[in-house]
Amino acid sequence: MPDLVALHMEGGPGFVRALEKIWLRGDAVLPLDPRAPRRVVSELLNAFSPARVMDGTGEESACGNPVPVEPDDALVVATSGAGGQPKGVVLTREAVEASAYATTTALGVTPAIRWLACLPLNHIGGLSVVTRALITGAELEVHPSFDPARVEAAARAGSTHISLVPTMLRRIDPSLFVRILLGGSAIPEDRPVNTVASYGMTETGSGVVYDGLPLNGVEVRIGSAGPTPGEILVRSHTLLRCYRDGTDPKDSAGWFRTGDVGHLAAGDRRLVVEGRADELIITGGENVWPQPVEEVLRSDPRVRDVAVVGRPDEEWGERVVAMVVPQDPRSPPRLQDLRRLVKERLPAYSAPKELLLVDALPRTTLGKLRRGELPC
Repeated sequence: MPDLVALHMEGGPGFVRALEKIWLRGDAVLPLDPRAPRRVVSELLNAFSPARVMDGTGEESACGNPVPVEPDDALVVATSGAGGQPKGVVLTREAVEASAYATTTALGVTPAIRWLACLPLNHIGGLSVVTRALITGAELEVHPSFDPARVEAAARAGSTHISLVPTMLRRIDPSLFVRILLGGSAIPEDRPVNTVASYGMTETGSGVVYDGLPLNGVEVRIGSAGPTPGEILVRSHTLLRCYRDGTDPKDSAGWFRTGDVGHLAAGDRRLVVEGRADELIITGGENVWPQPVEEVLRSDPRVRDVAVVGRPDEEWGERVVAMVVPQDPRSPPRLQDLRRLVKERLPAYSAPKELLLVDALPRTTLGKLRRGELPC
């Protein structure tokens, strides 16, 4: 049986060569975060049981109690763990190839394309840039991390396509690229015209919906009847085979329940993602999704970062609470000003009833809020 080999090295040409070497001999790859604390790396190795670990020198060391993979398995990718313990998502070679060709077809790329990978390669958003280029034969440049000046220099030197999260987009000149895939967190409404809003997750093998439209070979449906929002379900060849512990989250018909809530817009039937099902705030019988409120609050120049959550309330069931990191702690925003701002753009019941000023918000390396770690 093939082995699972963990890659514990910085992003760059060496990572790409190691990935190709492991794939050529028929083994699967588990990418690790080279900057993660030793304890976190040890926990992942214990949880996912690779046979060996390859470091930045190319040397491999054996691990105890290895568990083999199936012959067609290509990757085991840890989920971000934003809502709990990371899971090991097993993606087959067929799934990785299906994702590469579906995304490439949707972007209408030409032989002149040159991908730039600067997202962490232990997450699917960064890793899929590398695998997409390898499978389709596109040119590729890999950076060990996101550095705005280096990213812009790469674009001026010929890189045409890149995958970013919104916080990174605000730190570069986006006009330098032909196409920018955006994912990982809430997509700003005023994004540049050369950006593509990508919806997907580790279990779907990267983005499977671009600007609201499913990619070729991808089916999307809503788990509720009629036009009301419901859970988003996905079926495609890009989906995971199973988790590393052997459990398969797909139903008997091949549908994967994402845990996200959304609806299909009237007319063009584009997918509109409301948010995670467990993030919905019900206040006074009205539904409030955090992300639209956060987007409005973030437009206040006094707000550096923000998270919107629901907290128990005797009168309203839940009250909307804004946790704000101020730009200047000496001059923070006031609750009445934030409420007025929200009411100008959203229904009045969306306005926060409480403001908590905090020093920082817990986020993953890709900028996703760790909502489970927010103050109670």
